[in-house]
Amino acid sequence: MTGDRVIIRTRDLTKDLPLGKVVVHALRGVTMDINAGEMVGIVGPSGSGKSTLLGLIGGLDKPTRGTVEIDGIDITRMNEDQLTEIRNEKIGFIFQFFNLIPTLTAQENVALPIQFARKTKFNPDKRARELLALLGMDDRLHHRPSELSGGQQQRVAIARALANNPPLLLADEPTGNLDSESGAVVMEALQTIRSESGTTIVIVTHDPQIAQHTDRIITLVDGHLSDDAAVNSVTESVADVLK
Repeated sequence: MTGDRVIIRTRDLTKDLPLGKVVVHALRGVTMDINAGEMVGIVGPSGSGKSTLLGLIGGLDKPTRGTVEIDGIDITRMNEDQLTEIRNEKIGFIFQFFNLIPTLTAQENVALPIQFARKTKFNPDKRARELLALLGMDDRLHHRPSELSGGQQQRVAIARALANNPPLLLADEPTGNLDSESGAVVMEALQTIRSESGTTIVIVTHDPQIAQHTDRIITLVDGHLSDDAAVNSVTESVADVLK
């Protein structure tokens, strides 16, 4: 379900991080395109710049140099109010640690982004129920996070990320805190979402098994783009990079 429309475009993306008297070059001129409907894995050793890249794509941080375009819009020149609107309308985030609000039920957690949206497209409770049902969580609507397993919490987090129907989903180690069975369920859910809705999904991962579920793997090493290829052609090299 991929097309020729570029939804993510980075050009010479650079991020320098001052660390005392030293400057850490987290990203060193990353240039890449990701098309609408792709599921892309970003891999590389610890400290290679994966999460930094994801944060810049999602507008959570500003680059030192270079540009990021989301669906044709240059987000690097936006102020915080404009970025908030773009994130709410075009980008869904999934984090390793779920970040659910502990006092709210699953349904209430998923409904929250819709309630905060400036342009509400959905009935919050109805949309939350539909998304949780899609992810096999319709019998856990009124459970709070402490009453859910790790895999169930992550599925609630995925539903929340999809609440406003964003064209782009960014996932930072979405299975990092899950056992292999729960991780497989989460990956199956992401593949179903991509297949049914055409959502573009970008996944940062250390797990070569997870990366191999994607269409394409982008490898970062020391802040540089090291490789960008179809999964079938880089199966062995991914495992080597992640050792």
